[in-house]
Amino acid sequence: MSASEGKAGPDTVGTDRSVECRVLVAGVGNVLRGDDGFGPAVIHALDSAGDLPDIIKTMETGIGGMGVVHELMEGYRALILVDAVERNGAPGTLYLLEPDVPLGEAIPERNRHELATDMHRAVPDQALVVAHAVGALPPFVRILGCQPGETEELTTELSEPVRLAVPKAVEMIRVILRKLEEREGAAPSPVESGV
Repeated sequence: MSASEGKAGPDTVGTDRSVECRVLVAGVGNVLRGDDGFGPAVIHALDSAGDLPDIIKTMETGIGGMGVVHELMEGYRALILVDAVERNGAPGTLYLLEPDVPLGEAIPERNRHELATDMHRAVPDQALVVAHAVGALPPFVRILGCQPGETEELTTELSEPVRLAVPKAVEMIRVILRKLEEREGAAPSPVESGV
């Protein structure tokens, strides 16, 4: 799966517009591996604020992605995955990416076998492929990634640049949510940005 510049919830409050704007924000990462815990840290910050609309659902997925697939099967208009991503940038740099999710039949046979053999540990890329294959992938999908510094050391602490990126990521998510709401479910223009 490749990422190109900028593309593709909880219980609804009962209006058609709410259904159109249902959004899942999922934090991916291992909180015991330093900056790999960026995704869960952003979810914690969003939840701590306590001001997200009911049509937004947040979840931490750990390092596997199948929980996201199961949740997406409930029906969502949009998905924002938050994760540490290696883009060869400076630690703490944020990237808004649009994943290019292939159809299952477009994946080589060997890769399909690897995907099927260990689905309970599927990484986010694999989970998106599975969600697409079962018809659960929303029309709007973004990955909000942060360039990590340290991910190998056993620690629950984020490095300073990544820790400082958490509130910036929260604000970026809020901007995306506002645009989705304003456009009643239409996807914003494609973009990849470093913050």
